[in-house]
Amino acid sequence: MKRAFWPALLAVVAFAVILIARIPVAWVVPQASAARLCASLDGTVWSGSCVGLSVGGRALGDVSWELHPLRLAAGRLAAHVTLAHGMTSAGGDVELGLGGRITLRNLLADGPLDAALIPGLPVTLRGTAHVELALVQIQHGIIRELQGRIEAHDLEDRSGNDTALGSYLVSFPGGSGPPTGTVRDLDGPLAVEGTLRLTAQPGFELEGFIAPRKGAAPEIVNNIRLFGSPDASGRRPFSMSGTF
Repeated sequence: MKRAFWPALLAVVAFAVILIARIPVAWVVPQASAARLCASLDGTVWSGSCVGLSVGGRALGDVSWELHPLRLAAGRLAAHVTLAHGMTSAGGDVELGLGGRITLRNLLADGPLDAALIPGLPVTLRGTAHVELALVQIQHGIIRELQGRIEAHDLEDRSGNDTALGSYLVSFPGGSGPPTGTVRDLDGPLAVEGTLRLTAQPGFELEGFIAPRKGAAPEIVNNIRLFGSPDASGRRPFSMSGTF
């Protein structure tokens, strides 16, 4: 009996694993909920896709995922997730842990700046973004750790005359304490050096120095004068803060 028991048990376990791995995702997500979230669902719980994802009335695009089942043994739900929305593409490893902790690793994203996807972004601002983040840790909606770089290219203000604003880079080295990165220009009409600190509100504090380059548009030069008197090198200090 004992010799026959273990092979039978292993067979049942193997059958259960195969069955769960092949469950169509549409069987797990109620049809009414799926209709509110996705135009269509395909694949399995472990490897599937959601076409036309919409959250809170905001269209986010098409999402696909590949779960990492071994992380379940550690009490974590982990998957490699990709997103496509028009000209925007993003992908990375997402892990949901206990205590509301979300960890993102190896996040890569490219696409145009879109106020529909980025809350708080001025609708008159145009440009493209490139994101390379090795690590992001979020808990209760607050970013606790950030390591990587975020680039904004060919920014343009279209509130009046189309005004070129240049390209910029924010680099976060990671480590303990509030996430803090350095800000600098890559090209364009403005020379910028500064520091960006993420706060627990959640929010941000940005401060540094700014100066117009030769040939900068008159409206840019006039706006910079609002920051006060320049130092000996022609730079003016600036600071701003806000919440998300």
